[in-house]
Amino acid sequence: MILDADLTTPPETLPKFYHALASGKGDFINGSRLVYPMENEAMRFLNLLANKFFSVAFSWLLGQPIKDTLCGTKVILRHHYEKIAANRSYFGDFDPFGDFDLLFGATRLNLKITEVPIRYRERTYGATNIDRWRHGWLLLRMVNFAAHRIKVPLVA
Repeated sequence: MILDADLTTPPETLPKFYHALASGKGDFINGSRLVYPMENEAMRFLNLLANKFFSVAFSWLLGQPIKDTLCGTKVILRHHYEKIAANRSYFGDFDPFGDFDLLFGATRLNLKITEVPIRYRERTYGATNIDRWRHGWLLLRMVNFAAHRIKVPLVA
């Protein structure tokens, strides 16, 4: 189980993720902050736009709807995680947060990705580690790199 430590996602939602995995609804359970209304200061407007862009890009890349690529709440079985981590270099080993690595890796392993909506709250303490422009550019490069691996396979 992965949960951001800033408490923007209430820990009380974790049982929903566990039940989705345990009941076989998915092999990789990904949170989605973009379903329910958010608290006013939970996400900056440009971050929201970027999240929606990456949602569309990933839905196209992965061939299935993905509403939120950067939610920090996820559940995956350890052996699936270890396989993804062992093959991280396939999609480029430069994901600063791990979210894209997990989504690309889960797709490559043909895991069933299921999203669980969460209520996203305003950060209660600490400061974000995200540099909007620098990390946004890096994430765009990752999408481009992965597109060449997924949509334009290399001919041997």
